[in-house]
Amino acid sequence: MDGPTLLEREDGRPMSVSVRAFSLRVVEGADRGASATFEGRPIGIGTEPTATLRLKDEFVSRIHAEVSVGDHGFLLSDLGSKNGTFLGENRVISAYLERGDRIRVGRSTLVFEVLDEAVRIPLAAASRFGGLVGESVAMRSVFETLDRVAPTPATVLLGGETGTGKERAARAIHERSPRAGAPFVVVDCGAMPASLLAAELFGHERGAFTGADQSRAGTFERADGGTVLLDEIGELALDLQPQLLRVLESREVRRLGGNAYVPVDVRILAATNRDLRADVNQGRFRADLYFRLAVVEVRLPAIREHLEDMPLLVAHLLEEISARTGVPCALPGPEEIERLSHHYWPGNVRELRNVLERGVLLEAGLEVPKGDPAPPRAATAPSTVGPFAKTKADVVRRFERAYVETLLEKTGGNVAKAAREGRMNRAYLIRLIKKHKLPT
Repeated sequence: MDGPTLLEREDGRPMSVSVRAFSLRVVEGADRGASATFEGRPIGIGTEPTATLRLKDEFVSRIHAEVSVGDHGFLLSDLGSKNGTFLGENRVISAYLERGDRIRVGRSTLVFEVLDEAVRIPLAAASRFGGLVGESVAMRSVFETLDRVAPTPATVLLGGETGTGKERAARAIHERSPRAGAPFVVVDCGAMPASLLAAELFGHERGAFTGADQSRAGTFERADGGTVLLDEIGELALDLQPQLLRVLESREVRRLGGNAYVPVDVRILAATNRDLRADVNQGRFRADLYFRLAVVEVRLPAIREHLEDMPLLVAHLLEEISARTGVPCALPGPEEIERLSHHYWPGNVRELRNVLERGVLLEAGLEVPKGDPAPPRAATAPSTVGPFAKTKADVVRRFERAYVETLLEKTGGNVAKAAREGRMNRAYLIRLIKKHKLPT
């Protein structure tokens, strides 16, 4: 294994991923000698007891940073820490690591080491999980986790950008659980003021507030025996978070204006497009609530992270659209699929579904929205697996060229406009143009 990951195939189809293990060791600071080794999940660094590498350093945030591994290397990510994460002398938001790199958090210095052994991560055999589809490694890795957790009572936190299918994933978890015959209730925590949301979640007694002319059971009582999805959980007001924490810990609720606690039997799932770890560090979200919600944390990838699934995804969405509208839907040809694959899709699957449905109902064909193109696929994954440093340099070089070419094409070769469009320094853009010998 030269690179960080290696696909293990059966009849040409990837069935698992072998991931090179790595470790972090504290060489300076109060925790000198402490270490943590990758065992399949990112190594989290912080002062929280649940951190993989827990530090006593008072200048380190609760959930300070993490190191993960993917196709392109070992990635160090700052998680919204207060005092920053440094690679050498440079403060970074995210950066790829090389063997022997020194990372500074607070007053502690860690050394990153790549190990000889590997960790095997299985992929789901199926290319579908409920209403989600995908044949890619990214999606089948998610399906494997969701399939394992669905029959259990575990609380699951679903992350990912807007439109990636978090509600579909939650519904599929419910349908594959022992609670499948009971209610599945979705509450949007960002759709109403805190006072109304409290009444919706916990219920209220008669006279609890103006207009409460009768008692009403809240969501948790109404969903008894079933599953509640708390969508946009990151929008939940701070003063409601302790009440939700009590539901998670004791499985009982107290209605607004009431004195008695009512036992409830519900499984709670939560979804967010925010990084709750950064919100914890900034004091916008309770750490104890975050850890109670994230017993199992699953991030759904954006479309641009699994573009190879575009044909399957389009076929699936058109099948749904046809069933709902009664309008026959012809599958797009290879050229149309290629056009769809070159859009950035900030709204992800939801945006793609809208484009397809508009084309079907208006018989207007596929009108791909104008906007930022997707990062060129040649730049997102190496075509061969070789020595890590060389492979990474090749990926960066191909990305630079493809990105600048796309930028110049979009702006008609206007360098100043291209620099503004790409939000980059004009002199740096000119250097890249000269480096890759691109015409202007």
